[in-house]
Amino acid sequence: MPTYEKILLKNMERPGYTGSLTDYGHAGGYSALEKVLKAMSPQDVIETIKKSGLRGRGGAGFPTGVKWSFIPKDHPGPKYLCCNADESEPGTFKDRQLIENDPHAILEGIAIACFAIGAQTAYIYIRGEFFSGAKILNEAIAEAYRAGFLGKNILASGFSLDIYLHRGAGAYICGEETALLESIEGKRGKPRSKPPFPATHGLYQRPTVVNNVETMMNVPHIINRGSEWFAAIGAGKSTGTRIFSVSGPVKRPGNYEVPLGITFREMIYEHAGGMRSDKQLKAIIPGGASAAFFTPDQLDVKMDFESVAAAGSMLGSGGVTVMDEDTCMVWAAMNLLEFFHHESCGKCTPCREGSAWLLQILQRIEAGEGRLDDLHALESLSHKIEGMTVCAFGDAEVAPILSTIKHFRAEYEAHIEERRCPFRSNVVLAMAH
Repeated sequence: MPTYEKILLKNMERPGYTGSLTDYGHAGGYSALEKVLKAMSPQDVIETIKKSGLRGRGGAGFPTGVKWSFIPKDHPGPKYLCCNADESEPGTFKDRQLIENDPHAILEGIAIACFAIGAQTAYIYIRGEFFSGAKILNEAIAEAYRAGFLGKNILASGFSLDIYLHRGAGAYICGEETALLESIEGKRGKPRSKPPFPATHGLYQRPTVVNNVETMMNVPHIINRGSEWFAAIGAGKSTGTRIFSVSGPVKRPGNYEVPLGITFREMIYEHAGGMRSDKQLKAIIPGGASAAFFTPDQLDVKMDFESVAAAGSMLGSGGVTVMDEDTCMVWAAMNLLEFFHHESCGKCTPCREGSAWLLQILQRIEAGEGRLDDLHALESLSHKIEGMTVCAFGDAEVAPILSTIKHFRAEYEAHIEERRCPFRSNVVLAMAH
């Protein structure tokens, strides 16, 4: 199995590493923040992040330094940074590991980003169910204040920063940046229409940057080791490493940090150990539940932003869900749509009403009561939702349907013609486990 240098997971593999401030300090923690405050200007930091090629690890893959540069430099009022720790994409569990095992690395990345954009207040928006992570982050924040890495006049530099932890209530939609901002403001989490964008009208209508946990954790390493070092890792415009959460019937499920650009074949058959019980691979969700499905003939697609997009899906949140020969694709699409229908915020009619109709049709087909014209109805309705919602949620909920019909149409037809699910016993068994 190929081995690669780990960047974000390195600390937690140190013997006895607890994630405390003492342990983080012994691992070189907060040296990047000290370097920034003593020897760099905000513009220097932004340019360093730009040159590194770091892209957002939350889903969209937008260049991080470019996003920071959008913040108006001469804005007279407060500016904010919000760290998105609302990891709620099915099949994705990397940020939770980072939060619980190396919290100070997140805080240091946030502090450097705030210095770069001129923000003195930051919020970490954490998923409500992450009870342990919230406790650990609160303890780390308190440690950082006591040590002088947060608060007034940090390291006698004149730069001040307060970080607050804001717990969500378990709404998937609050992973979308503007819904997250609405939630912090005490409103119901619903996406805003854009423009205006958060860079000018974000939290409390002030300039705001929103980046996720993994993105923030890369920042101190780039400052310490240089933009050229980071840019040399990965493939093309997809620089650095990425943590992929691999789940499903593989022999070694878990989080794997690898350079962007390795193939799905390497990830599944070498790092994750191949298929459990040596069954046949049937499908892959390459980037979280909202990504279109891949099939075995796409195993050699490279795991970088451009290659996955060119192949018809997206790298998304980094959740790689593997399915074997016993998985019913109609059931898989229905299962995902049940989640999306439940999590729709209800703001947009195509998403709110369309997901209900799609779910009814899928449930009917899976129950052996489908009609051949249901396939046309699924495709037609999906295309009427796609691109017709304020945020990308509508596109996300139809991706599993359109991709499973494209790649596994025969299974849908078998459900309809045989008036039953050919995989029913296997599905029940899979659910039981």
